Amino acid sequence: MRYLALCTDYDGTLATDGRVLPETVSALERLLASGRRLVLVTGRELDELQEVCPRLDLFEYVIAENGALLYKPSTGEETPLAARPPDSFVSTLRQRGVGPISVGRVIVATWEPHETTVLATIRDLGLELQVIFNKGAVMILPAGVNKATGLAHALEKMELSPHNAVAIGDAENDHALLASCECSAAVSNALPTLKTAADIVTTADHGAGVVELIDEMLQDDLASREPKLTRHHILLGTDARGAEVRIPPHGETVLLVGGTASGKSEAAAALMERLAEKGYTFCVIDVEGDQGPVAHAVALGSPSRPPTANEIVKLFRGADKSGVINLVGLSGSDRVPFLKDLAPKLTELREHLGRPHWTVIDETQDLLPADSTATDLLPLGAGDSVLHITTRPGLVAREVLRATTLFIALGTSAQALLEEFCQASGVTPPATKLSAGSDDTALAWRPGSANAQPGMGQPFRINIALPQSESGRGAKTLRTGTPHR
Repeated sequence: MRYLALCTDYDGTLATDGRVLPETVSALERLLASGRRLVLVTGRELDELQEVCPRLDLFEYVIAENGALLYKPSTGEETPLAARPPDSFVSTLRQRGVGPISVGRVIVATWEPHETTVLATIRDLGLELQVIFNKGAVMILPAGVNKATGLAHALEKMELSPHNAVAIGDAENDHALLASCECSAAVSNALPTLKTAADIVTTADHGAGVVELIDEMLQDDLASREPKLTRHHILLGTDARGAEVRIPPHGETVLLVGGTASGKSEAAAALMERLAEKGYTFCVIDVEGDQGPVAHAVALGSPSRPPTANEIVKLFRGADKSGVINLVGLSGSDRVPFLKDLAPKLTELREHLGRPHWTVIDETQDLLPADSTATDLLPLGAGDSVLHITTRPGLVAREVLRATTLFIALGTSAQALLEEFCQASGVTPPATKLSAGSDDTALAWRPGSANAQPGMGQPFRINIALPQSESGRGAKTLRTGTPHR
């Protein structure tokens, strides 16, 4: 399951005229029954929210006051996430005729057209405050506080990544919330600017729109929406025309092949660097212990001490943690049993927390050789993203080859490696053959795409984007002979 949490606004989204309808409550309960989790993110103050919403118990956390207050309904614990503006600010507003004014744990709120006076007062008192609008409401908060920052606190406590969350809203103060999550939705009654920014716009309004989104999540985990969810796609490089080549961050099985000096390790390092830059986590299975430092990743295991399953699981419980699992401390005969013991634990992590987002298997031919059967393979769930790295496709288990969604070959023998891939996997080769490439380019192909899209599915040249960090640029431990240009 990819989307593990639904983060919803209250007024104008979940609620109609301030109240949540019974059919909307029923949909929330169905979502919880699926194993997913709920977060309420609202501009309302907590006291009034508790009066109008009797089912706050459905939510693991409530982010109130537009990101300034964290509330846990199951315990009643409140955590202010910023300091309230000084009393002098509120008294000055009242002296200048601003009203009505509402003061929460942190937030100070009023209504249009008092925004001009509010801004002038902030300036005159020399305060570091911001004004956020919400369909006529004027909310004053400490600088940098918004629904996205509040949600980040809740997700951290839930051990979830925003890449496994869906957000839905309706107003201008929901922009940051929607942008922070992997998938964003706007109900049909939302402001036009929010609908333009959202990945999904529901056909129904208010709570019925939330029900519609929940039904889609339960039906296929939003898989049918994937073609439009491109804002998080990962840069691989550029094609022969200079156009960017990007891949989805979810559901890809990439097979990267090339000789010792082809540059495949540097290409893998670049992909991992870009995953980390966007907040995706990865688990590198390093069979030979020669990956060296990998940007944004923690190294576990050494030649003198193999890693333990418990420390690996503990690492990946961190929402932003990636790791390199060094197996060189294990004998060759112990590596596959160790991984088979580890795999169910990682699968459980993915099911409950969605991480690690990617698995990277270096020297795949050592763990999953051509003579492997399906029962010998490292278990990975449907939809998991995997990067396999090897020297030749013919050395790798057929099941791995048949699961490949993107084949990338580096070096001057790239075309021959593609032909070997087709022969070993049993897939029909593309009609087009490319001439030998240079050290700067790779050959890429999506198996099966020709059948899905007639006229498509031909191999193409790609200039792999190189890593920017020192650990990925031509490091000797990465065994790449391609210089950084």
